[in-house]
Amino acid sequence: MIMLETKRIFPLCLLLICASCHESKYLGSGQLLYSANEIRVQSSVKIAGKKTKAIKSELNDLLRPRLNSKILGFRYKLWIYNIAGNPKKQKGLKHWLKYKVGEPPVLASPTLIEKNRDILQNHMENKGYFHDTVILETPVKNKHLTAVYTTEIGQQYNIGNVAYPKDTDVLGKSIDSFQKRSLLKTGDGFDLDVIKEERVRIDSRLKQRGYYYFNPDFLEVDADTSVGNHKVNMQLNIKPETPLKGRNIYHINEVVVYADYDIRSDTSLKRAYTTPEGYRILDTAHFLKPYIFSKTMVFHPGDLYKRDDHNLSLSRLVSLGVFKFVKARFEPVNNSDSNRALNAFYYLTPTLKRSIRFEASALTRSDNTTGGELSLSWRNRNIFGGAELFSASIYGGLEEQSIGGGVKVNTRRVGLDLDLYIPHIVSPFNLNTSGAFVPKTKISAGYAIFDESSQYTLNSAKVAFGYIFKKNLTTESQITVLGINYVRPSNIDPRYQLGLDTNITLARSIERQFIIGPTYNFNYNSLAKPNHRTNNFYFNGNVDLSGNLLGLITGANINKGKEVEIFNTPFSQYVRFEADFRHYLSFSHYSTLATRITGGVGFAYGNSSTMPFIKEFFAGGTNDIRAFRSRALGPGSYYGGNPNTTPLLPDQPGDVKLVANAEYRAKLFSIVRWALFIDAGNIWTLKTDSSRPGSLFTPSFLKDVAVGVGTGLRFDLTILVLRIDMATPLREPWQPDGSKWVFNKFGDISSYVLNLAIGYPF
Repeated sequence: MIMLETKRIFPLCLLLICASCHESKYLGSGQLLYSANEIRVQSSVKIAGKKTKAIKSELNDLLRPRLNSKILGFRYKLWIYNIAGNPKKQKGLKHWLKYKVGEPPVLASPTLIEKNRDILQNHMENKGYFHDTVILETPVKNKHLTAVYTTEIGQQYNIGNVAYPKDTDVLGKSIDSFQKRSLLKTGDGFDLDVIKEERVRIDSRLKQRGYYYFNPDFLEVDADTSVGNHKVNMQLNIKPETPLKGRNIYHINEVVVYADYDIRSDTSLKRAYTTPEGYRILDTAHFLKPYIFSKTMVFHPGDLYKRDDHNLSLSRLVSLGVFKFVKARFEPVNNSDSNRALNAFYYLTPTLKRSIRFEASALTRSDNTTGGELSLSWRNRNIFGGAELFSASIYGGLEEQSIGGGVKVNTRRVGLDLDLYIPHIVSPFNLNTSGAFVPKTKISAGYAIFDESSQYTLNSAKVAFGYIFKKNLTTESQITVLGINYVRPSNIDPRYQLGLDTNITLARSIERQFIIGPTYNFNYNSLAKPNHRTNNFYFNGNVDLSGNLLGLITGANINKGKEVEIFNTPFSQYVRFEADFRHYLSFSHYSTLATRITGGVGFAYGNSSTMPFIKEFFAGGTNDIRAFRSRALGPGSYYGGNPNTTPLLPDQPGDVKLVANAEYRAKLFSIVRWALFIDAGNIWTLKTDSSRPGSLFTPSFLKDVAVGVGTGLRFDLTILVLRIDMATPLREPWQPDGSKWVFNKFGDISSYVLNLAIGYPF
């Protein structure tokens, strides 16, 4: 076995060596390829291995330029650049390969490498390693230069005593009061970046106390390294040349809002009106009703200037969604240093009021499924003059699957959604917040038709009233105070009706019913705020209740023969929970491991024996377990059809769902990304379903888990991501015990499922 592996590895190594020599062939006389960097740390004192690793990582991140991209040591982009030759035309395949896919060689330069050494030396001094040095070596082999940077360090200097300004004026006393939460702590290592952060922290705190014209450069830190024992004493001072403006506390004098501003606007205030709060509004076009500014603005005339209020006002104005640009300007009254009042000016440029959006999507899978969806949306921002957003969307979709013998299964969807967002809380109680985002009231209505050609048609009408609270960019809560959904089946196929007559569980899942109750949804997404963190998280939790209060009042209990109806239609009574947790581990800007665990459970009781069909869980599909057809997997070990002759039949509902996904994503070139993934999970029922044996959720549910693996390409077009995934089953839960793992299907192309979709799966 070992000899066999060696025979396989040797040709690969030989290929990489040849490729390396091939790179040198294209270099000119005297040119060297900057092929590698190496960081070494030598310390005269004992330091932990973890700290050594951190130092190497910090120094490596400072080196420039970025070297040619490699996979397994092979500079594939440079190879493409070289073999593309010298295209004579500014277009065509060769030009695209060379300049879009390929990458020119990164050449070594003595000046550049020496500059890197100076940067590393300076960085180590800024981290408290004084009087140390960085030694540079540049070994060359086959025109490939490696830069070896060896940093020789001693003991890091630590912070000793920290003293704050001794000034006795108001500014000095204010700064001294911030010392309790100082970032400069005795015993910590000296770090110039922390000193800068402390100056910024103090400036931020002062901005909350009215020091509008203060800035971090007015502070200086004197460091004394002569105290011995590798200690640094620090003295924080206010620079003597700090101007009077920087030392003064400012209050707000006037707040002026230009509500319909552009560069041609008349900014004279002759036609402005004043609100009860004291805002002066210039809105000659009557773009917004005055009360909007009262509910949105945070600054008031006479208030102490606070940076948070400044930012909150800007953020809340932007969150209204009716302005393309929002700009604020502050200027001192009479432009005098001794005058301690500011006039605040807000310049608001409206965005396009009406817009139409058309979307089209198509799908095809290797299980003989084809289809697509069309949607048309119309939006009106500020429809009633109060920054309301109204949207109307109409959509329609079709999926068709050939299941053999000339039989086709068609699934059609068509619907209309109407949504109105009001930028304040409509309530008899004062629930409006002063956060960075204006809370919203949402009123929605919709009608949808779901037609399963060989089985039935479901008609669904809904209305809802609720609120949206957004704390910041990453956190949002949605509360539906009251949602009403009316579901009515029609056009039931006689053959399907036979199944309903003998299966009460299936019959009740699609019967006519009212769904009445509240919902709550919480969402956290750290990626909503752009960052470069290694770890990012996403969580979405949903609680859905129906008929709970009605059931309590009426004493409904279907198991005891007491089914309560509203307008001759029974109402559903259930509790439903759903959660979606994701973790994104970034190895680099274009390399990420994304994992997800999602699931839920729905429990019907009181006036219902089963969950409504539209509230059930389904498994399989382009964003789920991709090796299995959408909504067709499960429940449990049940197979909807004949596994020998018929593909999985669609729309298999369950009461419990549990799915786990892992996907590694990396950049290939240009806009093309690559992914390798594995999906696992299934759905189950909470009650025995005689028509679907094996569907019940039991303690041994893991034996019913389906597993699929696959790979795919993503084309990142900035405005959208086109996705192609190819997946195959690894484990089929309906197979007999001992035969559920189906590794033999790797070589069977007919077992692969091709998914075309828009956007990432999670």
